[in-house]
Formats: sequence, structure tokens, C-alpha cells
Amino acid sequence: MKIEEIIKATSDLTLEKRTLLNLMYTQNVISEKFNEVLKPFELSTEQFNVLRILRGQKGKPANMCVIQERMIAKTSNTTRLVDKLLLKELVTREVCPENRRKMEIEITDKGLALLKELDPLVVTHENHFAENLTREELENLNNLLEKFRTI
Repeated sequence: MKIEEIIKATSDLTLEKRTLLNLMYTQNVISEKFNEVLKPFELSTEQFNVLRILRGQKGKPANMCVIQERMIAKTSNTTRLVDKLLLKELVTREVCPENRRKMEIEITDKGLALLKELDPLVVTHENHFAENLTREELENLNNLLEKFRTI
């Protein structure tokens, strides 16, 4: 369905506006579907992102700066996210022995087990959105999106 039909536009949209509206609407659809995947696990997308970042550390702790710079949503309050994950016992937080002002965050076995359970659901979610496109179209879309956001 065209974006003009979705938003019930009453006037013509410029190509630039149509493109941005399409991107914004598509991002919302993807987010809503992903939230449905995470809801039974009582996780937000940002908390999930933190857990994946920590799993990617392969057993090495990460500090708040490392987590923040790798976050997809840079506006997230990393401290609040880590606090919520601590309450769920999905991460640990320790004072860095070399620099007492720094906190080291690690994913727990419980956090790793949760991600392992979520992995196939996330793959299904990702594949669902890609199934209408060929590999070449997916490559082109990625290239265009990377080019589009380079301001």
C-alpha cells in the first residue's frame, strides 16, 4: 500500500517528503512487530540491544561508554537500562578495579540463556521483513539507506 493511502494524504507529497514518511512509517512497523516478539520476555528493544552488545563482548566487561556508543538508539538512558537489567538478574555491575569511577557491566548466564531463547524468534522477525526482496534488492536497499543517512 502506498504511503499516501496509509496516511490518507489530501495533497500531493514531494518525493523527498514521501521518502521520509515511508522510512518513518516502515521503521514504526518494524519496531511494533519487534516489540511483539520481546513482550512475552518483558524486554524493551533497548534492553535487548544492551544484552546483545554485552554478549558480543565474549565474556569481557563493558563500561557505560562502550555500551552507549554501540547502541542503535543513541538517546537511550544507558544507566537506567542497565539498572532494569540488573533487577532482572540479566547483567552484573562491578566497580572497575583500575578506575573506581568506572562501572563494568557483564551479561549473566541468565541473560545469555534469554538471548539464546530469543535468537530464533529474532531471526524469524528479520527474515519476515526480507522475504519480499531478492538478495540483490536487499543489497541495493542497504546501500541506498547508508547513502541516504550520510548527511
